[in-house]
Amino acid sequence: MSRQANRGTESKKMSSELFTLTYGALVTQLCKDYENDEDVNKQLDKILFFCFLPRGYNIGVRLIEDFLARSNVGKCHDFRETADVIAKVAFKMYLGITPSITNWSPAGDEFSLILENNPLVDFVELPDNHSSLIYSNLLCGVLRGALEMVQMAVEAKFIQDTLKGDGVTEIRMRFIRRIEDNLPAGEE
Repeated sequence: MSRQANRGTESKKMSSELFTLTYGALVTQLCKDYENDEDVNKQLDKILFFCFLPRGYNIGVRLIEDFLARSNVGKCHDFRETADVIAKVAFKMYLGITPSITNWSPAGDEFSLILENNPLVDFVELPDNHSSLIYSNLLCGVLRGALEMVQMAVEAKFIQDTLKGDGVTEIRMRFIRRIEDNLPAGEE
C-alpha cells in the first residue's frame, strides 16, 4: 500500500518537473521568435501552449471549470475571500505551493501574493539579454482568465521576481469590477 502512495507522489513530482521543463522550452522558443522581451511577456500572458492548450488567459478560462468541480468551493462573497481561495486552494491544487497574502490596500481592492518558491522557475536562469522578461507571466493570465469566468475583472502583474534577484516572487492583484451577466431579455 505504501508503495502505491509513493508512486502517486513520484508521479506528481514527475508531472510538475515535466511541466516546468516544457514551459521553459516554450519560453525559450518565444524568446527566439520575438524581437523583444515586452512582446514575449504579452505572449506569455495569452500564449497558445502546446498548440492545443490555450494561452495563459485562456488556460484560466478553462481551468476554472476543473477547479470548481474538484475543489467544492462555493461562491466567494468578497475579494478577501477570493484571495484566500486563490492562495490556499488553487495554488496548492495546481502548483503545490501556498503563497501568502499581504499588502492589502486600505480599500480592500488590492493585495499581493507572495511566492517563496515559484515552481515555474526551477532550473531557470535568465540570460543577461532578457533582463526585462517576465518569465512566469503565464500565471497572471491564468488568474485573470479564471476570475473573469466567475464574473470578476482583475489586473494581475509581477512586482518582484526571484529570477531578477528579488528575495520572493510577488504578484499584485487589483479588483477592477464585478462583471454583470448580460442575459437576453426575458431570460433569468
